[in-house]
Amino acid sequence: MVPFSFAGHELIALPEGALFWPARQALLIADLHLEKASFFAGTGQMLPPYDSIATLSDLTALANATDAREIWCLGDSFHDITGSERLPAPAQGLLAALVARVRWTWITGNHDRIYADRCGGAVMDEASVDGLILRHEADPAEQRPELSGHFHPRLRVRVRDRLVSRRCFVASRRKLILPAFGALTGGLDATHREIARAMGDAAEALVPLDDRLLRFPLAA
Repeated sequence: MVPFSFAGHELIALPEGALFWPARQALLIADLHLEKASFFAGTGQMLPPYDSIATLSDLTALANATDAREIWCLGDSFHDITGSERLPAPAQGLLAALVARVRWTWITGNHDRIYADRCGGAVMDEASVDGLILRHEADPAEQRPELSGHFHPRLRVRVRDRLVSRRCFVASRRKLILPAFGALTGGLDATHREIARAMGDAAEALVPLDDRLLRFPLAA
């Protein structure tokens, strides 16, 4: 794990798509989109119904590896407002065990603005934590340092005549957008104009590997 500095804080971008804040022993994740498969099944588009279990299993492993004491979910944790009601029993068990062992906070997003079942933990529209603003979607007008999700950024680069796509973080001087953590989430190209508009300043894509952090400047 390779730390980097953001707004005076040492943070670690993890290859799994989460952000670790060592000073708080906190994991920050965005866009789990739990029960996305069951939502699409309800519209007649059948997908394997294992996305929530896979996502929460990955999160449990990461919480164990980092010994996290806090978990902050930066919105769109469920794919829709009734997603928590459809969560299968094994996934409920994984989530309940996590919520019981850490300080858990749900930041609401555009997909899950209202929770039918809050599954424990605190629920907030946004939060201010040690000088950092935590919200779901970046606010271009926000002047304070900000962490967010929403855009599911991915970096697409050509390597040896082959197009490679990897989820990434997008960082500027005041803003840091996290990739989607969910097992069944797509992604928006990190160079997309909507991400550029949200960032405001010159930005770069951060791609964490086990032993280093790759940085790719993004054209305006």
